[in-house]
Amino acid sequence: MSAPAPPRLPDGAALAVEVIALADWQAAGVPPGFTDHRLDGLEPELLPCPVPGTAAAALLGAGLWPAGGQRDLDAEDWWFRCRFDADPAPAGEETALRLEGVATLADVWLNGEHVLSSQDMHDAHEIVVDDALAGANELVIGCRALAPALGAKRPRPRWRTRLVPHQGLRWLRTSLTGRIPAFAPGPAPVGPWRPVTLVRRRRAAVERLSVRARVDARDGVVRLRAALRPLGDFAPAAAQLVVDGPTGRSEAPLAVERNEDAIVVAGEARIVDAALWWPHTHGEPALYDVSLVVAGEDDAVAVPCGPVGFRSVTARDEPGLALDVNGVPLFCRGGSLLPDAVTVDPPAAKLRTLLERCRDAGMNMLRLSGVGTYGSEELYRLCDELGLLVWQDFPFANLDYPIDDDSFRAAVEHEAASFLARAGGHASLAVLCGSSEIEQQVAMLGLDPALGRGPLFEELLPGLVREHDVDAHYVTSTPTGGELPFRPDAGVAHYFGVGAYRRPLEDARRAEVRFAAECLAFANVPGEQALDELGVTRVHEPAWKAGVPRDTGAGWDFDDVRDYYLRELFRVDPAELRSADPERYLALSRIVTGEVMAATLGEWRRERSQCRGALLWTLNDVVPGAGWGVLDDRGRPKPAYWYVRRALAPVALWMTDEGTNGLAVHAANDTALPLAACFEIALHGREGQVVDSGRLELELGRRTVVERAVEGILGRFVDAGYAYRFGPPAHEVVVATLTVGESTLGRAFHFPLGRPASATPAPRLSASAARRDDGRVRLRVTTDLLAYGVSVSTPGFDPSDDWFSLAPNGTRDLLLTPRTPETAWSGGEVRAPVTGAYARIELEETL
Repeated sequence: MSAPAPPRLPDGAALAVEVIALADWQAAGVPPGFTDHRLDGLEPELLPCPVPGTAAAALLGAGLWPAGGQRDLDAEDWWFRCRFDADPAPAGEETALRLEGVATLADVWLNGEHVLSSQDMHDAHEIVVDDALAGANELVIGCRALAPALGAKRPRPRWRTRLVPHQGLRWLRTSLTGRIPAFAPGPAPVGPWRPVTLVRRRRAAVERLSVRARVDARDGVVRLRAALRPLGDFAPAAAQLVVDGPTGRSEAPLAVERNEDAIVVAGEARIVDAALWWPHTHGEPALYDVSLVVAGEDDAVAVPCGPVGFRSVTARDEPGLALDVNGVPLFCRGGSLLPDAVTVDPPAAKLRTLLERCRDAGMNMLRLSGVGTYGSEELYRLCDELGLLVWQDFPFANLDYPIDDDSFRAAVEHEAASFLARAGGHASLAVLCGSSEIEQQVAMLGLDPALGRGPLFEELLPGLVREHDVDAHYVTSTPTGGELPFRPDAGVAHYFGVGAYRRPLEDARRAEVRFAAECLAFANVPGEQALDELGVTRVHEPAWKAGVPRDTGAGWDFDDVRDYYLRELFRVDPAELRSADPERYLALSRIVTGEVMAATLGEWRRERSQCRGALLWTLNDVVPGAGWGVLDDRGRPKPAYWYVRRALAPVALWMTDEGTNGLAVHAANDTALPLAACFEIALHGREGQVVDSGRLELELGRRTVVERAVEGILGRFVDAGYAYRFGPPAHEVVVATLTVGESTLGRAFHFPLGRPASATPAPRLSASAARRDDGRVRLRVTTDLLAYGVSVSTPGFDPSDDWFSLAPNGTRDLLLTPRTPETAWSGGEVRAPVTGAYARIELEETL
């Protein structure tokens, strides 16, 4: 669903706020201790710098980032300068300078006047600057080196983490990302990483604003409270709340009270039979635009207050975490979005791409981990629009934070309150979490688990959530719950049994995971284009290894984890295959992590599963290479992404091997409508022939998951899963298909003798395509024998599916979408790289 249109203002009302971005920045790095805010002598060293941006962005843009990315930006002072034209505001208006985030110890001068000191990367600042403006203006930001502050003498922590090398980071309110050697080693974020703008206000300044939405029976209610400061001779006489959305427009008068400091307006508007906001997997994310109109004697101004959605989030009383949205149980699934390695916040276009990829993969929840930052306003607005829930960690991870220190506590309280005031009204904000891995850190060191809790996470932060009336579920930490906080069968888990701990796939069920806030970390191999950009011709080269995550101090990395499952699933020796047939090793490596993820997610999504959520660690990479992300560092899908996408689709089909209980076929329908569906089962022999088949028609209810026995659909025992082994099996692959009418909504494959690591003879692929009137291309792929792991390569076009399998004598129709309207068709190919099958795409007039 698209975002709502701008509010329709009453006659005579003008927008009260204009925001002007400051551009044309320059930056320079110098040794610590530089004090000349006029930047005398730095002119030759000043580099063009994007803002929002960082020191690393300036160095990269100038081609000065060192090979291997090794430069300690925390050991340098960095200065940023912007020159711009702006005059003082006329009577009845004012101009404020707004800095939405500067990393980290910073001072700001405007036209030589010191206007701000900041010590918190997560804080936003606003200063009225009309008296300092002079037509042609110069804004300077000096960011001090963190190294001296990290080395300052302070009380020792009660425990030491290996996540970061500097325990002094516990005293500084800055991101750990960029300072974590294991997976986010740098560059460290330094500079104005969020927008720097001038805000021009007319007639009235809104100093505090709270907009909250709730569901009341079938209606939606919007409550607004704001503190206004009149500008010039403006005398507010009345105020009105305007709510505009898919079911119409509602206007309600607000009470106006005057006190010594400000004029307070408050009240609510009711929308009868309001459209609810749903996660996109379960319905439409309906949004209503809210604005505040303030009228004086002769004129009126309108203050846009952003979109709201009417929805409820509640946690059920069961072990672990189980969320209901609008009273409907939800299987939460998605991944952790890590901050961009250079810009921290991804640029707007990249952020939209990342979140749309997340939505298109059937994910409905995004986690912002405690190693990073608070989500930006742009991120929350996009998640509102796209129907993505947000799990927001407060930015505390692993360290022993000094909450007993009065100044630290005051800084945290201000930072958290500012975030909650800004983001607390967004429909997408569903879970707030006090910290990441602090309880686990303490417990795994054998210390008293109570050390990992305490007043910051059990009193201060949840108290602020209540005070700001945020309709989100609060969790003290992740992982948490149970006798030990990292046990997955109680509370919220970080589950890496299947993954880093190299447990068999069966462990995903045996562990009785209730909710996995982190899970399924693998070194996911990117596509060919990403490896070409990395300059890698063989795996395990130094450039390859630089992008592979490794736990601090471990004698193994996540390539080794992937190789373990390559051996288990495909019965090959990874080291030997990598040496003898590197191309097939790479093909199987691209497939295996997707297969493992899909199988595990299927276990947890079953009707009988106790699991209520699974968030991948991670959604994206922050550096090029085979990182944890299912999207690479530029936001492009890796092969594993497509397996996850099929496993998490709102309407999905998969199979599980239940041993002597046979094969089970599962289907999920998260949508709001029941489906008249059909299960079709086919057993294929070695030559592709169908040796048995069956079908079952059933109603797939709205927002349900069903399970059926394959042999129940066939109507007789055939040892479909090859559990009894009464001689050689008559079939080598079981194919399940879910259809609704003429549409195929899901396919699943089971290989009773194991997944194919090769095939003799290889299948014969063919591919034909035809242009459509809308600029997209229809692609049809066919095969004579089983085609396992089929990949589509069409430069400039994105396929609707990729890295899929085709049943013997099977056909798949795909849509290819151009990345830009100007993209011209230049051909392509399809491959089944495990078996060496290949076909060029033939363009035809019709298909």
